[in-house]
Amino acid sequence: MLVFEAKLEGTKEQYERLDEAIRTARFVRNSCLRYWMDNKGVGRYELSAYCAVLAKEFPWAKKLNSMARQASAERAWAAIARFYNNCKKKIPGKKGFPKFKKPKTRDSVEYKTSGWKLSEERRTITFTDGFQAGSFKMWGTRDLHFYQLKQIKRVRVVRRADGYYVQFCIDQERLEEREPTGTVIGLDVGLNHFYTDSDGQT
Repeated sequence: MLVFEAKLEGTKEQYERLDEAIRTARFVRNSCLRYWMDNKGVGRYELSAYCAVLAKEFPWAKKLNSMARQASAERAWAAIARFYNNCKKKIPGKKGFPKFKKPKTRDSVEYKTSGWKLSEERRTITFTDGFQAGSFKMWGTRDLHFYQLKQIKRVRVVRRADGYYVQFCIDQERLEEREPTGTVIGLDVGLNHFYTDSDGQT
């Protein structure tokens, strides 16, 4: 998995709408965590189904793209699963009981394969969910031209102290082809010479 990052350039109103999306994603994650705490035996799929309940119960939560709600539930489950794994491994000390996410400067919302659209020249991204943040110019990501849209598995909007960024998680395996030479070499690290190989080279 490769991750490319670019800075988003937009208006103050657009940034406010991104903030709304980020707050809503945090609300969904925390609500899923609360649902797990209050109901015994809740698993990953129950949390996923609970996202639809939240969308019906809270109209503003429905504004967030359904896949983004699912991604927030997955984040909650990742924290729960980490806690379960630590308990199973009997790690000494704190086991990392899942905590509610608090508002902070660095925060994010994650979309999967919908809720966003790239321009043909891949210099702008448009967010198409209910918050209608609109189109943003991207700075610093020319490498996207080398990959097909179907390879982009997740798009994450990250808020930092110096602005808003978009991250593209790309499904790409890095393969290096190597041809065997058929020879074997031994190395000896010594005091007189840094190393000496089995062919006598120093």
